[in-house]
Amino acid sequence: ISTQFVGPLIARELVVGAAGLILIASILIVIYLSIRFSPAFAFCAILALLHDVFVLTGVYSILGKIFNLPLGEINTLFVTAALTVIGFSVHDTIVIFDRIRENLRQASRLTFEQNVNLSIIQSLARSLNTSLTVVFVLVALFLISPTSIKGFTLALLIGIVSGTYSSIFNASPLLVVWRRLNPR
Repeated sequence: ISTQFVGPLIARELVVGAAGLILIASILIVIYLSIRFSPAFAFCAILALLHDVFVLTGVYSILGKIFNLPLGEINTLFVTAALTVIGFSVHDTIVIFDRIRENLRQASRLTFEQNVNLSIIQSLARSLNTSLTVVFVLVALFLISPTSIKGFTLALLIGIVSGTYSSIFNASPLLVVWRRLNPR
């Protein structure tokens, strides 16, 4: 067992590097979603992802302070968890957006808002089942894992819950707001 001290310069480099990785991932996601769907879909997905990163960072830091644990530290495992959460969340969002696009292609008499609502309802069971399966595994892992990866597991747990919430209740409603502000 060894202990290392990370100085403020290395810690700053880590935070800057983490922010850079998240920015690069976000740009690639915007490009992909703009091509696959539209810039409006990409913008709404990125806002939902920003929500996920802020919630993850905030809750993780607060829990670290409340329980006086090193959990609140931003380290490479936290960055890895944040990037994993971004990937999981955008995947969940894409599933819902794909359902929206599919329902819009069908010649229906539903309004855009009704189509989005229908798409959320149609995707809800799949999103919740997938997320709950991952949450169960993460809770078990958190309970039996060594201290060295508890922070990583907790960050994933927070992020998966937040990501599932934002995919369902942030990204799609933002799309409705976008459509109202920018009617065709």
